[in-house]
Amino acid sequence: MALRLVIGNKNYSSWSMRPWMAMKGTGMTFEETVIPLYEPESKAAILRYSPAGKVPILVDGDRQVWESLAIIEYLAEKFPERRLWPDDAGARAHARAISAEMHAGFMPLRRHCPMNFRRQPKARELTAEVKADVARIEAMWTDCRKRYGGPFLFGSFGAADAMYAPVISRFHSYRVEVGAAARDYVNAVMALPAWHEWSAAAHAEPWTVPSFEVDDDSR
Repeated sequence: MALRLVIGNKNYSSWSMRPWMAMKGTGMTFEETVIPLYEPESKAAILRYSPAGKVPILVDGDRQVWESLAIIEYLAEKFPERRLWPDDAGARAHARAISAEMHAGFMPLRRHCPMNFRRQPKARELTAEVKADVARIEAMWTDCRKRYGGPFLFGSFGAADAMYAPVISRFHSYRVEVGAAARDYVNAVMALPAWHEWSAAAHAEPWTVPSFEVDDDSR
């Protein structure tokens, strides 16, 4: 039975993008079910797949795995040949640490710059808290590429890159300025076929969520 990934709107759902990019970016075969979010029937549709009532959800036979990082860990165990995590123990611990930091943190950036692939790229004034998030992320990316040689965070594309893919989308959509090393990393991820596939699908979606359509500096 094929793996199935249940996700939300590709235009907005950063949580869904992470495991999808991990799977597509490493060549896994799976089916997907898209459930548009913030509609009257959304919750009931999601609950058919997971008692948590949130996307993403990985369905593998009679198993359901939810939460993006848990899904990636499950896939890393099921498909070790895909090398979602680095082979070296030290690099693997480093990759897990920055992935967990992404999973749990950077709320000012997330709130101020919601993911929106269809947004016409345009700079937005950043608060001090958002600037601190950007500085921390840029420092991590620059350090990883210096340590492990690039073009991705740990050499080849893997779980950590998938975890930061929605941040790359935000940096692009809101014209967030970063240094040369971080910009090279952004360009490397945005050049992936998986990125282009997700972006094309996001642009083709018919759904609009007004609360994610940020075009001014009022928030």
